[in-house]
Amino acid sequence: MFVHCVKDNRGKKNGYYCTLVNSVRVNGKPVHETVMSFGFIPVERVPYLKATFNSGEPEVILANELRRQESEDR
Repeated sequence: MFVHCVKDNRGKKNGYYCTLVNSVRVNGKPVHETVMSFGFIPVERVPYLKATFNSGEPEVILANELRRQESEDR
């Protein structure tokens, strides 16, 4: 399972619409099943959401996401 985020491109909001998805195969093709919808998440909260729900070490994921977010802001 992982957090899938889609940027809000409707204008003034600065954030993402996020869902928790599970990757499964249907008829031999990978498909994402939505497990839970989180709705609108402000951009500064997304790294914490990903660190909480993605598999792996939360501290490492958080550090990587914060570093990636900093590089996108520049």
